[in-house]
Amino acid sequence: MDPLLLLIALTMIAAVVLVFVRRSRANRPYTQAMAGSGASGPDAYGFLPADHLDVRLPGPDPDLAEALEELERTQDWRAAQRVLTATGDNPELRWQRVQTLAGAAAHELAERPGEGGRWLRTWRVEAPKDPGGAVVHAEFLLRQARQTAAVSGAGSDEHRIILEEARSVCADAALLAPGDPTPYIVELAIARGLGYREADFEELWSTVTARAPHHMGAHLAALHYWCEKWHGSREQADAFTHRAAASAPERSLLPALPLFAVFEHLSEVNTVRSLYQSDVITKAVEGALYATRSAPSDHPVLPHVRHLLLWFLVRAERWQEAMEQVAQVDGHVGAVPWSYGAHPAAEYAAHRAMAVAGWEATGGTPATLPR
Repeated sequence: MDPLLLLIALTMIAAVVLVFVRRSRANRPYTQAMAGSGASGPDAYGFLPADHLDVRLPGPDPDLAEALEELERTQDWRAAQRVLTATGDNPELRWQRVQTLAGAAAHELAERPGEGGRWLRTWRVEAPKDPGGAVVHAEFLLRQARQTAAVSGAGSDEHRIILEEARSVCADAALLAPGDPTPYIVELAIARGLGYREADFEELWSTVTARAPHHMGAHLAALHYWCEKWHGSREQADAFTHRAAASAPERSLLPALPLFAVFEHLSEVNTVRSLYQSDVITKAVEGALYATRSAPSDHPVLPHVRHLLLWFLVRAERWQEAMEQVAQVDGHVGAVPWSYGAHPAAEYAAHRAMAVAGWEATGGTPATLPR
């Protein structure tokens, strides 16, 4: 072999080995937790086994869980109607329940094509003027569009046709309940899929904020449009989230919004511990921790923030704060970041194991777990 080529080859091999060693060192707490480092199992802390975790909900909602069971058992849409009507004037809770109901219908249909989710179709036929049925239908169509995009590609004719239908149903839902921001929040995601111009998206956003200016769910939906992977940039997403956080009223979850922007712009390879202890991520984590401590304990979107915090706190090796989040959310895993993966319960359980291993390595025990 030519001496120069040999030197280049050896240099490349050394670089690969160096990267491998660095990543192995950075990942040591995680790999030890996964392989079993002598840490207590979930039952020692009163945590649920992975196969008992609820992947439908981000946090406890007994009324919604009961309605979901009734829907699956009887296919009677009135259970869904009742649980939505019971949200009253709480737009955050209504948004959360619409998301879950639509997700349940989509899951049933995927499990039993042509049969599953029959309750939603019947709801729309038997009560076409019910705003709840219309907005759940719109969110359901949005989810169907995402599945279609995964198969045929975003922007395909089939994908756009479903999104256009979802937009039409959103308009119907908005007419049926003029003061409800939920149909417009659903349209925020449709706008992302259809590629609204910035001016048109801003107009839609103004319609949302006129009805619910500090709606955390709405801000999460709008954030995706401004992300680099869609129609914005890292700078636009950061500006959007920091502006919202700065203008947040007391006891709002909006100070946690910048952490979601950070998450959406992380690279695929992001296991280096120092990254999660950097100033940018530390400030975003502190903002989210502040929000969880000041927001009402029954805020419907609070579990979403706690789940993402757990993900970051484990990587930053902040074990006590990570365990605080586990203690609050354990049992439910229907939230980002777990919902982005193919196996949400397993992803969550792995991070919980890392948190427990780190907690016990620093002297923590089940008896001293902060609750």
